Amino acid sequence: MSPSTEPVSQTLPTQPGNALVPRTRLRTRFLLSMIVITASLTALSLLVVRHSVREHVREGIVQDLRNSVTTFQNFQHDREVVLTHSAELVAYLPITRSIMTAHDPATIQDASRDVWPLMGSDLLALTDRNGKVVALHTKTPGFTREMAQQYFEKSLNEEDSSHWWFGGHHLFQTFVQPVYFGKAEGLGFLIIGYEIDARLAREVSKVSASQVAFSYGDEIVATTLTAEQAQTPGVRALAAGTSQAQPHDVQVGQENFVATSLDLSGRQETPVRLSVLGSYDQAAKFLDNLNRLLLLLGLSAVLIGSGLVFFISHTFTRPLASLVDGVRALEHGDYYHPLDSRGSDEVAELTHAFDRMRASLLKTQQALLESEQLATIGRMASSITHDLRHALAAVVANSEFLCDGHLTSAQREELYQEVRNGVNQMTDLIDSLLEFARTRESLNPTHSNIVETVQRAMQAVRLHPRHQGTLIEVHSSGQNWAWFDARKLERALYNLLLNACEAAPSSGGRVIVTVERRGHAVTIAIADNGPGIAEPIREKLFHPFVSFGKENGTGLGLTVVQKIVHDHGGEILHERTPDGLTVFRITLPGQTQAGTHEAGHQVQSVPLLPVSNQTETSIRHSDK
Repeated sequence: MSPSTEPVSQTLPTQPGNALVPRTRLRTRFLLSMIVITASLTALSLLVVRHSVREHVREGIVQDLRNSVTTFQNFQHDREVVLTHSAELVAYLPITRSIMTAHDPATIQDASRDVWPLMGSDLLALTDRNGKVVALHTKTPGFTREMAQQYFEKSLNEEDSSHWWFGGHHLFQTFVQPVYFGKAEGLGFLIIGYEIDARLAREVSKVSASQVAFSYGDEIVATTLTAEQAQTPGVRALAAGTSQAQPHDVQVGQENFVATSLDLSGRQETPVRLSVLGSYDQAAKFLDNLNRLLLLLGLSAVLIGSGLVFFISHTFTRPLASLVDGVRALEHGDYYHPLDSRGSDEVAELTHAFDRMRASLLKTQQALLESEQLATIGRMASSITHDLRHALAAVVANSEFLCDGHLTSAQREELYQEVRNGVNQMTDLIDSLLEFARTRESLNPTHSNIVETVQRAMQAVRLHPRHQGTLIEVHSSGQNWAWFDARKLERALYNLLLNACEAAPSSGGRVIVTVERRGHAVTIAIADNGPGIAEPIREKLFHPFVSFGKENGTGLGLTVVQKIVHDHGGEILHERTPDGLTVFRITLPGQTQAGTHEAGHQVQSVPLLPVSNQTETSIRHSDK
């Protein structure tokens, strides 16, 4: 649709109000920041305290283990000395010498049975001068005489004062003492042993306040650990590995221990090892309680501090909130919103500056409005004066010609039509100016059919003498009833149809009017196959007094259309379709009513015929 005398209007896009944008208040941001910082510092403090206490606990366990090993070494040394002296004492007893003088092993076995309880040992063995075991007494039936013979032979080659015998899953610490008759004659050897059993493990555990495990090679022979814990890979690796005096971490099942080990066998081929394990988890239980206490204190501090900050911060944020309300009010045109300017801080100074700026803006805006009003009046006066003078000149000139008495009837009719056109132009200009003076309250809406209004506007356009050969098609579907002022909407549609007919080419011109309902709204689209909107006026299409390519255009047609549509609460848009049509689309809020007739799809094609020198009645008659 080409620009016509009444430039087409383009609605401005609706911008959402700032009130719909979510805002985070300064007090809330300050409170959230304080909570995040406090929580972070509390968590960091907990981590530092936890790490420090854990290290302290581990150092305490390590020190306890070292003290336990040292204590056991002293205990073991004293015990070996006592047992060595006991073995020497028993070997020099007359009864022992008397028993050893017998050469019958059975006699020695029976006679030594009465001596064995006096020693308080767990194992007693006697050998003859040839080194053959002739008597064996033990509380553990799994340890045989053959085993005693084997270990005795090994013990003779060892330089240690004590020896380790193992058999039948029992471990003995033994002491070998020769038995002499007189000073030179040797009768054999006396061996006494003490078993490394669970009782000894419990005693050592009490002394060290830790878990202990005695192992022979890779086999655990006595321990204070449970049977399930003793079979865990950590304990098995501790028993089978090399002796580690330096404490190290060991996991026993689900529990963590700090362990150290002590080699008891000296140079013996198969190592005998004491492992001492201090429970790290049990020692650190108080740390969990401390963490919970610190966490509770930290959360309490955060909550109480946040509450205090929330109430105290209101003192600081209240002036800012008042200033923000003043800015929002200014955004909506309220220059007199009260401000809280109490105090002498930076916020109060900013409030005073904003108040002065607001007063300056109000003064400047009033001056601009006055200047714009004067400029608008000047433009209107200039445009109206030009248009009125043009029309009056035509009326005066043709009226003077009518005074000539030599004119024929056809000439008088032609002059009369010219005078009438000039008067119609002045009337149209005055009606357009009056339309701007009317408010939305001047509307007289009724429940009417839009298609009928379109047809009335189309009939009015047909009376225009300059539009010949232009085809107008009216398409409608569904219910086209709405609540509108039929007279004013007819005027708006007349302006759009007149523009479309003037923009359409004289040969093959085509105008398509489509009326349809979309939801609760009714859309009227007027399309033409003209060259489109000229580039110079495309951005200011709906501004008053904008015209392009028309000799007698006032530049108010599309401005009037926009005002009428906006008064109805609707909108108008223009677009260029891919198939070369210029479309002006009016959307009005529709309103259906019970009892209205729903029209089927209708198409009406009406060519515009030449109408010069014909009355309105004759035109309608010729169209029938």
